[in-house]
Amino acid sequence: MKDFTYCAPTQVIFGKDTEKNIGRILKEKGAKKVLMQYGGGSIKRLGLYDTVVNAIKAEGIELYEVGGVQPNPHLKLVKECIELVRRENIDYLLAVGGGSAIDSTKATAVGVPYDGDVWDFYAGKAAPKAALPVGVILTIPAAGSEGSNSSVITNEDGLIKRGLSCDLTRPAFAIYNPELTYTLPAYQTAAGASDIMAHTMERYFTNEKDVDMTDRLCESILHTIIRNAPVAVADPTDYVARAEMMWASTVAHNDFLTAFRVGDWASHQLSHELSAQYDSTHGAALAVAFPAWMTYVYKHDVQRFCRFATEVMGVEMDHFHPEETALKGIAALRSFFKSIGMPTTLSELGVPDTELALLAKKVKKGADGTVGQFVKLTEADCLSIYNLMK
Repeated sequence: MKDFTYCAPTQVIFGKDTEKNIGRILKEKGAKKVLMQYGGGSIKRLGLYDTVVNAIKAEGIELYEVGGVQPNPHLKLVKECIELVRRENIDYLLAVGGGSAIDSTKATAVGVPYDGDVWDFYAGKAAPKAALPVGVILTIPAAGSEGSNSSVITNEDGLIKRGLSCDLTRPAFAIYNPELTYTLPAYQTAAGASDIMAHTMERYFTNEKDVDMTDRLCESILHTIIRNAPVAVADPTDYVARAEMMWASTVAHNDFLTAFRVGDWASHQLSHELSAQYDSTHGAALAVAFPAWMTYVYKHDVQRFCRFATEVMGVEMDHFHPEETALKGIAALRSFFKSIGMPTTLSELGVPDTELALLAKKVKKGADGTVGQFVKLTEADCLSIYNLMK
């Protein structure tokens, strides 16, 4: 059981029509000039764009906007936003969308007060000392960036995807209206479910002992997604299922589940390369990577994988053959991903076998040349896991 420090400053504003209060909320936060970042045209088709713009302008706040944030958000656009914020003396940042819009906004927030290249933070060359405040209107439950201290950016030069964890980037507030997720395609909903589960499982598979409370919290989040994701995929307008997934997205990644424990995170690093090189949807890449990682490392702690199998996936415990129980749990997870429309092989992501060695080489590793905490993986281990994804 590890000591921990928990920081959760994000004000959560949850419920129907809450996005209509964005102007008042920003005014209460002292915003004078706001930059809004968003992705494609979905917020305009939803009518959300007009709602947000009108509410902000009604409070006399100057509004600037940058659309076109891509999935796996790019460094180039972040730098353009930084220049705009500096030029116009913008004092508040607003992300409208999912993890990509939020991460791009977070990168902008730490880049504005920094004299160097914002990529320094993601390359591990520097640590942020200041950041502009960030607000969020969430439309995609998946990445958990609306309450987390993390963001992930892709550098087009070399197609390198890297993350930054920094409490300065935790949003000041986040607005959640489950109705804003009704128009998400089934694939995007399923990918979000996979992402939420992965954030939870990265923490669940730990070497720390005596962490029963957070084990049970992790299991609860996983049960919530296993129960509600198929409902949301089948009936996109089921408010309860959407609400459950939205809140699970935040709790899975705002470090509440991190208390007492050290997570792994190798599966995320393996999947980042799939997203960077092949623009795979992050949640889809995780659905491919996680069962392969589990298959490779389960013997490190068979009993933990047996607990996952029985407590999460509903597999009956075989006390005479615990390894069989563990493997059945992994197979059940893979089957669940398939059942909601997620890929489970590299071929489904369009990744050729000839690129696996390059992917393994590019995986972000620590100073000791390994990745992960539950089991420390070398480049050769990474290559073996990629081969298990075929």
